[in-house]
Amino acid sequence: MFRRREPVPFAFIAEADKFRSNVTPPPRERVSAGEVAGRWLVGLTVVAGLAGSLLFGLPALSQDQSPAHTQQSEASEGR
Repeated sequence: MFRRREPVPFAFIAEADKFRSNVTPPPRERVSAGEVAGRWLVGLTVVAGLAGSLLFGLPALSQDQSPAHTQQSEASEGR
């Protein structure tokens, strides 16, 4: 491999295959049962909230073609 005359920033990246590391990353920590249960509970709460809002929101969004009951105030009644 030839060398360049001018300094190149990060030239060591091009020669990275020469420097293989034998250091392994530390193992991942095991998640406790309480954390797993907490994550499931949070996820279940979010899903239940979305389902509940959909359940209660759909009747409010539906368009009634014929209103079954109309409210009239006392002022609108002819006395």
